[in-house]
Amino acid sequence: MQLVFIVLNKTECLKEILMEFYDAGIKGATVIETSGMARCLIEMEELKFLGSLNLLLDPEHRHNKTIFLATEDNMVKKVSEILNRVTGGLHLPDTGVMFAVPISYAEGFVNESE
Repeated sequence: MQLVFIVLNKTECLKEILMEFYDAGIKGATVIETSGMARCLIEMEELKFLGSLNLLLDPEHRHNKTIFLATEDNMVKKVSEILNRVTGGLHLPDTGVMFAVPISYAEGFVNESE
């Protein structure tokens, strides 16, 4: 089992991603609103001198969405395929990132095959 993290900068794709996950049998994702480090530094009152960083950031994207979900090892590739198709590709700037880490222990998951 893997824990997949997706930091989605292209938030306008969120609904379609979640719908496609659901259609592919990928369920139980959690979505939270998050902000990147550069954005947080700019908004800190004490660090106004970093305001020039603001020129590098897209002013329309003040926040991003972080999606995390636990899934079987063989479903990570499917998550990646959906994510890349819907967003146009994670290789594009300001789209997002995805990574997965193994889960060594978990409780509370309902096995739908039972």
